Amino acid sequence: MILNELEIAAFALLGLALLLALLRLVLGPKAPDRVVASDTLSVITTIGIVGLALVLGNPLYLDVALVYGVLSFVAVVAIARAIEGNRVQGGAHETRR
Repeated sequence: MILNELEIAAFALLGLALLLALLRLVLGPKAPDRVVASDTLSVITTIGIVGLALVLGNPLYLDVALVYGVLSFVAVVAIARAIEGNRVQGGAHETRR
């Protein structure tokens, strides 16, 4: 397997984006920043899996990327809902029944 210059550049940019999102995840001043960073990391990872499927010529990785994308979306929504539930609304905590 030999990569051409365009594929090498694409994977290098994905790696750079991954590092920048990881930096935001670690240094994010608030929880919503970290949630957005984790969502960004999951999207970048999904794109990396799709790129791997293209480079290797194996369509099985596309199914893996699809399942990973759906599961990461559900996880990010669950985390965002949990953070939203911890907020104070109108000066008093809302209670759920």
